[in-house]
Parts: sequence; C-alpha cells; structure tokens
Amino acid sequence: MVGWFEIPVNDMQRAKTFYEAVFKVEIRDVDFGGLKMGWFPDNNGAYGATGTLIKQESYIPSQEGTLVYFMSENVEDELNRVEAAGGKVYQTKTKISDEHGFMGVFIDSEGNRLALHSNA
Repeated sequence: MVGWFEIPVNDMQRAKTFYEAVFKVEIRDVDFGGLKMGWFPDNNGAYGATGTLIKQESYIPSQEGTLVYFMSENVEDELNRVEAAGGKVYQTKTKISDEHGFMGVFIDSEGNRLALHSNA
C-alpha cells in the first residue's frame, strides 16, 4: 500500500500553480532546512496516500518511471483543466473495464507523467 509520494519539480511556484488549478486544492509550502516541498492536503483519514511536490537536485522530473494515480470523481474534470494550467493531456479518458472504471494520463508543468482514476 502506498503511504506517501513525491513529485519532482524544477520550479516550485509553477508546479504549485499547476496542481492547485487542476485539482482545486491548496498546496502548502514547507521548508525542511533548505529542502523545498509543496504538500498536498491531507486526506482527512480517507483511503489513499498523500504526498508532496519536491525541489532538490537529485529529484529530476520525468515522463518515464513510476506512474502515480490520483483518485477523481470523473477524470475528465481534471483533464479538462490540465492544458489551461500549463500541462498536456497525454491520454484522454479511457475505459479500463466495467469493473475498474476509467483512467487518463497527463504531463504536468514540470514534465512529469501522472495519471487519474475514477469509477465514473
């Protein structure tokens, strides 16, 4: 089970603006002795992990590697906000199966590939 995720960024403010626009949330600035982070809201005890945007030289934004899925009521909602926020839709809303719902993939403002999942 995933407990935490970290999304690499080159420009913290640009990344915060992107994620706040796409997900309609507030990203909180946190500084751990020079390590710049932007924390996503806590999930208030609901199922699922939370995480952070992170700016550090060893964290490099990438479209390759692990794919993090954000839960959504309807993936189309967030996908429709991606381009206006400075990202790119990589895969439009796609049905996985009747049992497993839908998914979509986007490239964020920093060049990371991330995904969305919904039942609707």
